[in-house]
Amino acid sequence: MAEVDIPEVTDFLAEHAPFAAVPREDLERLGRRLTIRYARRGTHLMSVGKGNDEVFVVRSGAVQITDENGSLVARGGEGTGFGTTALGGAPSRFDVVAIEDSLLLVMSSEVFTALAAGHAAVGDFFSEQREARLRHALQSLPHHDRSNAVLQTRLRDLLRREPITTHGDATIREAAELMARQQVSSLLVVDDDRLTGIVTDRDLRTRVLAAGLETTEPVSAIMTSNPVTAAPDDLAMELVLEMTSRNIHHMPVVEDDLPLGMVTSTDLMRLERANPIHLAGDVAKAKDLDALVLLSQRLPRIVDQLVHEDATADGIGRIVTAIGDAIERRLLVLAEQHLGPAPVPYAWIVLGSQARLEQGPGSDQDNALVLSDDATPEHDAWFASFASFVVDGLVACGYPPCPGGIMATNPQWCQPLREWRRMFARWLDEPTPEAVLRSAIFFDLRLLHGESTLVDALDQQIAEAAPQSGRFLAHLARNAARNEPPLGFFRGFVLEREGEHKDRVDLKRGGVHAIVEVARLQALSRGLPQVNTLARISAAAGAGALSSATAADLHDAFEFIRYVRLTHQARQLRQGQEPDNFVAPSELSSFEKRHLRDAFQIVRSAQQLVVQSYPLGFVT
Repeated sequence: MAEVDIPEVTDFLAEHAPFAAVPREDLERLGRRLTIRYARRGTHLMSVGKGNDEVFVVRSGAVQITDENGSLVARGGEGTGFGTTALGGAPSRFDVVAIEDSLLLVMSSEVFTALAAGHAAVGDFFSEQREARLRHALQSLPHHDRSNAVLQTRLRDLLRREPITTHGDATIREAAELMARQQVSSLLVVDDDRLTGIVTDRDLRTRVLAAGLETTEPVSAIMTSNPVTAAPDDLAMELVLEMTSRNIHHMPVVEDDLPLGMVTSTDLMRLERANPIHLAGDVAKAKDLDALVLLSQRLPRIVDQLVHEDATADGIGRIVTAIGDAIERRLLVLAEQHLGPAPVPYAWIVLGSQARLEQGPGSDQDNALVLSDDATPEHDAWFASFASFVVDGLVACGYPPCPGGIMATNPQWCQPLREWRRMFARWLDEPTPEAVLRSAIFFDLRLLHGESTLVDALDQQIAEAAPQSGRFLAHLARNAARNEPPLGFFRGFVLEREGEHKDRVDLKRGGVHAIVEVARLQALSRGLPQVNTLARISAAAGAGALSSATAADLHDAFEFIRYVRLTHQARQLRQGQEPDNFVAPSELSSFEKRHLRDAFQIVRSAQQLVVQSYPLGFVT
């Protein structure tokens, strides 16, 4: 390796990012610590799986970077830097080859680490490079069974026939005769070339026969007006999510206001693995707890199937939550049938991952009751029995009780609306570290069953007060920054030191949960109504609380860490084990190890932004 010409190298570096942001005197000092290396065309400078302890900058010539699958990641000429993702001897995730005769400036890992520590622009530049490559990794996730990824089917490919339509002035009898003649279970109602409603065989049973309605009435009297619709290029996965969460069985497919046809749950059932809708439908018809317990045992198989298809972690979380919602709603209905009508209006709310639509295998239950202010002590016994019926039923169906006791069976979390409003005011106006830590989950809430106005009042209170509650937000910020990602020196994994999870990586505390906390903080600071983590990240970017680049990086990191966790949990379910958040490094592929490090680095960067934005040193 040759010595470098200090002035010439200083001038060169000053013309290229990120070194252009470094003062000249520091560049001169850097130049004295560099060496220069010549590489002939075709020389492998870095190889997948091999260690590296140097950072390179192309002085002249060009290099090509490909991933472990041989896919092109980047080509670069003068000023291109590479090597930071494999510092410390970590296995490289990329092949780097000189595609022209090249001169390279070379710095040791110690020199680069000191440079990045002293100049944030350098560290940020190479962090963005890592993040771009994580995005490339997400696009090429190694799914095990892509050939059977049936949930990626476009809805236009499921349409088997032209739409069967009628108009709103047609009689109910005419509509029923048309359905019988065409052998369909639903009709699209079209007026003035626009879809205005949908009629199903269930409507004929419940709104006509059971209600004694004359069949000479217009079909508009029984149709569902302005129904939910899908687009022809939507994926079957998206339709499964929508139909499962709404417990509906017919979805019109519409393009430019014109119906193209109808997709039914039967159509989706023909896709062998798309059975969440069938399970949700069975849950809604369950007669008792024993039936629900049997149905809930089908959920692990669904998770395993979805993990082995081209399903996103977010999509799987939404499906698992939709089925959990269906089970809990059915228990609420059964409880009312068992105990009789509620003495006063109430709202059953879910909290935490269920509220955020992010449940996974092994998620515990978090729920509470908001009662009308008309509730009196004489109503306590009914609601105590009601809550016990549901909570015990959830345990029987595989949803463990909350370790912190945040369940409707706890009298503290079964209160009239006025008491809930006082609690939220106290958390927001007079926060203490312990209170904020315990109450954070209540800021992820969603109505599951009951009177919506009771929850609307709390949502409005939070949206109006949270952005003005500086001390509360500072406490939230401290919580968001304290759960550090499990990355050690040179970005090796930090493993659990003791206990049943010894020598394993915790994917939740400094990964999934850390991003959840950052997203919650940013959403509440702007009074945003979103609860789902990815929705919060996007909304926070739209409101200016996060840059679009940071939001995209957090989105990718959240998806990738959850993907790795779901793969791990699906493996545990197949082996008859209880799913958890702790994965042994030996279980991870080299692909997963490499990109988990990038994802954790994104989390760390987001936490550093939080620290810079809030005066955490003054929080006591």
